[in-house]
Amino acid sequence: MKFAGTIMRSIAKWGAAVLLVLVTITASAQDSKFYIFLCLGQSNMEGNARFEPQDTTVDKRFKVLQAVDCTEKGRSKGNWYTAQPPLCRCNTGLTPADYFGRTLLANLPEDVTVGVINVSVAGSKIEVFDKINYQSYVAGGPQWLKNMVVEYSGNPYGQLVDLAKMAQKQGVIKGILLHQGESNVNDTLWTQKVKGVYNNLVQDLSLNPTQIPLLAGEVVNADQGGICASMNKIIGKLPEVVPNSFIISSAGCTCATDHLHFDAAGCRKLGKRYGAKMLALLGYNIPEPE
Repeated sequence: MKFAGTIMRSIAKWGAAVLLVLVTITASAQDSKFYIFLCLGQSNMEGNARFEPQDTTVDKRFKVLQAVDCTEKGRSKGNWYTAQPPLCRCNTGLTPADYFGRTLLANLPEDVTVGVINVSVAGSKIEVFDKINYQSYVAGGPQWLKNMVVEYSGNPYGQLVDLAKMAQKQGVIKGILLHQGESNVNDTLWTQKVKGVYNNLVQDLSLNPTQIPLLAGEVVNADQGGICASMNKIIGKLPEVVPNSFIISSAGCTCATDHLHFDAAGCRKLGKRYGAKMLALLGYNIPEPE
């Protein structure tokens, strides 16, 4: 009996030691100073503006989790890379996420790394991110939309969640960036639809909604002749529906000749505003970007 007791105590000690090792490995794998942000929307978040040489010099602490395979750029889906544009699909351009990340790193401690995951679909309604009904929306859409959705394994929302779960093993999700609305102009249910997407993300990723702000950018402003500027009134009501949401003004952000997409300068300005708001929410106050 004494011998049996000794064996049991040894097993218990070994079990505790193994558990301690596993906990240590898990803790070391997830870096609390690796801030991760989810980005979604349509063409402006995807990146319509052509990036310029000044946009390609990037701090190595700014990372992007590749959302699709881009063999011509040496990137594979599910791997982290220095966040040189494009941050979305292989042939996209500059996005507000580019200067969002740069603004954060310019003001956060040097031991913090920022990572973004960008799953955006040009020309799509918010319905493309509807967890339940996206298939019927895509099925009724044009072929170019279907082709883009295929790049996200046929399910943009599912792709975003899968990538986010991978990222959570390495860092901590701190917020969600949205730029969408041009395809939902005058849709008074848009705020409720966005709420549904936000709630699903929070639930599927086991996030605390009081700690995960949703930053929603306005579409091209009326002061730039934005052809969808009327949508900004609806976007402005989002905080009434999603308590932890904040609107990023597009006033003064220049646009392309189509008055639908931001040009590179407008994209930079808007991205800096996203960054300034997130910094304020993290407790860092900086001067309002010009």
